[in-house]
Amino acid sequence: MGQATVVDEIVVTPQETGFGALIEGVDLSRPPSPSALAQIKAAWARHSVVAFPDQPLSLEALEAFTQAIGPFGEDPFIAPMPGHPNVLELRREPDEKATNFGAGWHSDWSFQKAPPAATLLRSQVIPPVGGDTLFADCSRAYEALSPVMQAMLEGLRAVHSASRAYGTQGVFAKETAKRTMEIIVSPEADKTLTHPLVRTHPVTGRKALFVSPVYTVGIEGMTVKESQAVLGFLFAHIVQDEFVYRHKWRKDMLLMWDNRCTVHFAEGGYDGHLRVLHRTTVAGDVPV
Repeated sequence: MGQATVVDEIVVTPQETGFGALIEGVDLSRPPSPSALAQIKAAWARHSVVAFPDQPLSLEALEAFTQAIGPFGEDPFIAPMPGHPNVLELRREPDEKATNFGAGWHSDWSFQKAPPAATLLRSQVIPPVGGDTLFADCSRAYEALSPVMQAMLEGLRAVHSASRAYGTQGVFAKETAKRTMEIIVSPEADKTLTHPLVRTHPVTGRKALFVSPVYTVGIEGMTVKESQAVLGFLFAHIVQDEFVYRHKWRKDMLLMWDNRCTVHFAEGGYDGHLRVLHRTTVAGDVPV
């Protein structure tokens, strides 16, 4: 871990790379003070992925903190919790054989016109093995490209779609194994839209690659072979070890990440164990 800084009793300890940080000294079961909230938002913008340990939050407290960050985002294709329309329960029972949810590199709901700025995930039941979440820093990945490659990518628009996951011929439509989470396969998922392939963060001004293997299906104006070549290179480039932070979960931990400049991957490895987390999203802007 890097050097911790203390501001208004909040302690921010970043990873050595600066990508990912631990935030301590705040009780999120109560509304944070304006100064504390400002520090949390600043740390989130600076480090992209922030973890708050020891936060045994009720669903209502999770909802309240989410709204302190911003208005709820829209979560399609997954049934929410009863009585909590903005909370998804990511539950996998010990006897489930289906692939663990989130097992593919992606930025949440990038196929939406205005994808979520933040995702918040709080752990309730964490198995003793497996279940790490990996994050890739798409800002540093962009900055590591040559000026020639950066110039080539500027102005390109990537095509995004939920079809591979939630479409009528997608992974979940063909799934036969039992799954506790209620996935809603829909023709809506087969639609496409485009976003800038290189996105500018509205807070930091940093540029980031905005593509992922799960939701990016092409590049506007390119042939299939051309787009596969460019995207294949970028997908492999983004997830190199030097850009990746591996998050290890503990019970009662809240994690908040920035979908505008990261992609993430949920590892399995906990078959035979119950795993339960609760998730919310914060609405974002149309990528530019």
